Amino acid sequence: MSYIGGNEGVTGAQAPRLLHQVRARLRLRHYSLRTEQAYVAWIRRFVLANGRRHPRGLGLVEVEAFLSGLATQGRVSAGTQNQALSALLFLYREVLDIDLPWMEGLVRAKRPRRIPVVLSQEEVARLLSALEGPCWLMGGLLYGSGMRLLECLRLRIKDVDAARGEIVVRDGKGGKDRRVPLPASLLPELERQRARALLQHAADRERGGGRVHLPHALARKYPGADLEPGWQYLFPSARISIDPRTGRAGRHHVSEEVLQRAVKAARLRAGIVKPATCHTLRHSFATHLLEAGYDIRTVQELLGHKDVATTQIYTHVLGRGASAVASPLDRLPTGAATWPGT
Repeated sequence: MSYIGGNEGVTGAQAPRLLHQVRARLRLRHYSLRTEQAYVAWIRRFVLANGRRHPRGLGLVEVEAFLSGLATQGRVSAGTQNQALSALLFLYREVLDIDLPWMEGLVRAKRPRRIPVVLSQEEVARLLSALEGPCWLMGGLLYGSGMRLLECLRLRIKDVDAARGEIVVRDGKGGKDRRVPLPASLLPELERQRARALLQHAADRERGGGRVHLPHALARKYPGADLEPGWQYLFPSARISIDPRTGRAGRHHVSEEVLQRAVKAARLRAGIVKPATCHTLRHSFATHLLEAGYDIRTVQELLGHKDVATTQIYTHVLGRGASAVASPLDRLPTGAATWPGT
């Protein structure tokens, strides 16, 4: 019997589908839509890989075989393998209410410690100068405030406080809010972007729309708030879309792919050979602040890192690191390190 789209068969009554139960529990715990989609996909894949058998009848052997297959056959990264394990842990603990001691002993794949790609200030200037319009503004915010890509795209009009010179990042990674600096040089363009977003909202309202998605239960707590100007996205999408959870039409924020493609094209136009992405601007923000003498705890707070050890990775790319050490080759007697053919 299929337990992805069939009955539980315990009481004889029609029971919710397993994946519907997973979605309901994820939403009850206020997991993001992206996490919901990822967990549901992994659980579906796990059940299908075991002949559609119900997870209650599976154990350590099946879970370990599934995770090992991801690494050996699927050749997925350590982060992807850990995400699959987290999805299965959620399934057993939160959905099936089964506490299996053997799952505690499963070893998570060790993620390699990579040194982040960081651009110099000159390279950042070249990259930003190759961007245009709203993409230039979003790129400037990523570098000027250290926000993550989606944190920038999800900004509401009310989150930008020009008077205090700061931006409030709502519901960032780990569900935390924080404040980041608002670059004064971006204020004129931010005001223009704000005006464009409000004009778009006014046009949507004239057509009978204008509602925006509100997080969690705010739509019930504050009826009508989804029509207020302050709750509208600062960077609205060019088209109306359907909310996958509510099924209601509305204007979401611009897709991250828009800025990702723009940054890639700008990097090529600027002649930057480093594999720079949107996240590289966040790395550069942190590194340049540390190089300027700011305390690592301050940088940690601005980045929203839970542990300062995460922020310490940027100390490996500071100007006083490897690039500040004089190579012993350059200290040899004059002429010893000169190419023989010259």
